[in-house]
Amino acid sequence: MFSFRTTPLREQMDKALMDGRVGCFCTQNCWDTARGCFMYDLFRERRNLEIIFSPRDTELTPLTNHIDFSAERLKGLDAVVVEIQDVGSRYFNYTKDVFSLMEMLEDMGEDAPSLYIVDHINPAGRIVEGSMPEELREPHVPKVPHRHGLTLGELANLYHHEIGAKYALHVISAMAMDINKDILPWTIAPASDIPGLFTCDMYSGGGLWNNTNVSPGIGTARPYEYIGAPFIKPAADRNVPSADSVLMRPCSFTPGAGKYQGEKCFGYQIMLEPTVEYHSLLHTLTLIRHFKETYPEFCWDEGFERKLSDSTLFSYLQGEITEEVMREYVKGEEQKWIRKAKKYILYENQPYRIK
Repeated sequence: MFSFRTTPLREQMDKALMDGRVGCFCTQNCWDTARGCFMYDLFRERRNLEIIFSPRDTELTPLTNHIDFSAERLKGLDAVVVEIQDVGSRYFNYTKDVFSLMEMLEDMGEDAPSLYIVDHINPAGRIVEGSMPEELREPHVPKVPHRHGLTLGELANLYHHEIGAKYALHVISAMAMDINKDILPWTIAPASDIPGLFTCDMYSGGGLWNNTNVSPGIGTARPYEYIGAPFIKPAADRNVPSADSVLMRPCSFTPGAGKYQGEKCFGYQIMLEPTVEYHSLLHTLTLIRHFKETYPEFCWDEGFERKLSDSTLFSYLQGEITEEVMREYVKGEEQKWIRKAKKYILYENQPYRIK
């Protein structure tokens, strides 16, 4: 069963929400701007809040986070209400946690509670980048491209269908929630490494750096805008790849956490010109191949290929196909995804690719 609701969560009269035992699966983005409280406070006031599933650490901890839960802690609930801010890329940990939750609910069979998704606007917009994953992929990842152009509600709609789930799924429209009208979707940071306006535009490619020995600036104020490592030499590298309407400024930084914590790194700030539509994945792939060919120290870890999840793109990084062939392949894959996504769209504006 699936439904798309166009009134706010607080106006939903389902028995499971009014009188049932409710679990809330959320991040700091579940702030209700109209009432000045968090989503779970609604059920606290109704005296039917059973449990809150939330990130392990503080909302601005410098390291990437997850939401812990288990089948035992879900047992006996009548409803699970999810409210996080997705960031538009299939790498995002909190969204993968939601998919893991959906899989666990399916495993619970008839004992599964109903699932409610309080939807938010996608801060990365409707732009699509990359390809759908192949069989070698990270766990809890649906068949969506690197930058999918959907909202969390639309992703849940797709994944509910993809895993053949039998439990009820209800999506509360982003247009019904005051937070989407009152503040921009990146005002409350979705995660400590997704701090602001440009981060989501850079994450669909920049997230791959986390599986290499180049730092994407985690532990600085500008993650995914800054990339670097102690072994990179910008002054000696005049051929670093750029992209349309993008400036590559040589820079240095010392991460306060994560990879190279306390070490001086050299690299580049990726600077977007105003109004540019930036294809982060394509640019990042050209940078990774360049670093691989330029610096003997450069490497990726064993999880990189699974995260990329595309043998053609991996062949490009290995120098086996040209950039032109790779770009044509990506174009075709993006068109394929856009056709598939139409079935799960809940809003008027449609996903599109950068031409």
